[in-house]
Amino acid sequence: MAAELTAHELIARHRPTLDQALEAIRTRAYWSPHPEHPKAYGENGSLDMAAGKAAFDALLGNRIELDQPGTDGWVEGETSPYGVELGVSYPHADLDVLLPAMKAGMRAWRDAGAETRAVVCLEILKRISDRTMEFAQAVMHTSGQAFMMAFQAGGPHAQDRGMEAVAYAYVEQVRTPDTAEWTKPQGKRDPLALTKSFVPVPRGIGLVIGCNTFPTWNGYPGLFASLATGNAVLVKPHPRAVLPLALTVQVARQVLAEAGFDPNLVALAAERPGEGIAKTLATRPEIRVIDYTGSTEFGDWLESNARQAQVHTEKAGVNTVIVESTDDYKGMLSNLAFSLSLYSGQMCTTPQNLLVPRDGITTDQGPKSFDEVAADLAKAVDGLLGDDARANALLGAIVNPDVKARLEAAAGLGEVALASREITNPEFPGAVVRTPVIVKLDGAKPDAEAAYMSECFGPVSFLVAVDSAAGATELLRRTIQEKGAMTVGAYTTSPEVEEAVTEVCLEEAAQLSLNLTGGVYVNQTAAFSDFHGSGGNPAANAALCDGAFVANRFRVVEVRREA
Repeated sequence: MAAELTAHELIARHRPTLDQALEAIRTRAYWSPHPEHPKAYGENGSLDMAAGKAAFDALLGNRIELDQPGTDGWVEGETSPYGVELGVSYPHADLDVLLPAMKAGMRAWRDAGAETRAVVCLEILKRISDRTMEFAQAVMHTSGQAFMMAFQAGGPHAQDRGMEAVAYAYVEQVRTPDTAEWTKPQGKRDPLALTKSFVPVPRGIGLVIGCNTFPTWNGYPGLFASLATGNAVLVKPHPRAVLPLALTVQVARQVLAEAGFDPNLVALAAERPGEGIAKTLATRPEIRVIDYTGSTEFGDWLESNARQAQVHTEKAGVNTVIVESTDDYKGMLSNLAFSLSLYSGQMCTTPQNLLVPRDGITTDQGPKSFDEVAADLAKAVDGLLGDDARANALLGAIVNPDVKARLEAAAGLGEVALASREITNPEFPGAVVRTPVIVKLDGAKPDAEAAYMSECFGPVSFLVAVDSAAGATELLRRTIQEKGAMTVGAYTTSPEVEEAVTEVCLEEAAQLSLNLTGGVYVNQTAAFSDFHGSGGNPAANAALCDGAFVANRFRVVEVRREA
């Protein structure tokens, strides 16, 4: 089809936003082009909550048409954690047909150049942003996030992360000039003279292996980093969270076609129940870049077996908070209670282990024993979630039966400081909603170590008694080394303890938050400013987002000519 969007039009439309994104990643100051309040999306208009819900409802029981080559059937099977049968069908692909079709459009995409690729990506993100309320419903009903979190994390925050990846990709590609005139003096002889051109060339097809809990937030960085660097992208969603990424692929294909590029540069690989195509895809020779979020077991398998590809993994970790002292005891408890409760702890950044000296801590309210800290934290969580309506808005729904089983088993691992309770969601009676459990453990006992040194994904936290602050920092170090950590937190009024914890995190490459008592939480990160993961410990081999995340998705090929 004829191009409806010219490169000139797209550059005029999106270059100012790209420049702002480039400035943001340079300064690390707050910036976002995507509003995180629902009212910013209009009232009684195409962008508002009611319109988004109507658009989502219209998807239920229908097919997501993508017009992909090699479609050999249709698959479905998603059920919302809120108990809603989605009934949405997706094209199933014959990979031997689809993958060659994806490669066919890469030459024109490569030759378009870094700036054009960047603004096409920003147009895709703009159209997704225009449908944020619809996407929020899709994220909510596949991940189990409560609506406000699905709206924010699955909408503007995910779009921010995608744009951040585009900005980093652009920076790395234009680091080398397009052309150079090279002259080498030869004394009395004529100088040697060459004209050199430098072309960023993509590696091949990028594979995005989506996750169940944050399909867009974790999916967009890899998708847009690969696309912006010239690669085609095949999106393989988690079988329980296909819809948000299928809609993303649909938008991307529409924009690519309108901009005069092959829509098959972005495609979907939905799988039949039990098909398990991730391993098959990951080792295909056409796949040259992989982005994965999920279990350590499969992440390790990818790193060991997908040898033909650049593999970026975000896996499991054991996130730790040291509680040694505080000058805002109430603020600390409030902050921790929210961090433990948000999305039922189903975040890769949620704290699991809270290390507290067995002799207690010092606070602005006087000394507090280990048992008092446990009781007061339990009271803070209870207070936060005491109203069922507020609890539902914070907790969302348990995403799958495995999380529920871990939650129920955790109470048997130690002394329960806070028991989990069941909450009914009146709007969605089929939702499984549970408050967090907090279990006290003695860090010196081997049977306790087996519990707190394993990731227990979900609304489970361990309050671990340690001998001293020094013991806490050493346990922190060992935890990061052996299990990895996406986040680390610490509460201390001691400069010596702060320095010791900071040094551990610097040496073991773990992101640290100190003395958070207000509206910023250890399990939240802001695009363009905060790095999500470091790529330097076992929890992840990449960071969202830095230059290393994008730079090896392309190589620079040089062509030399006599001047």
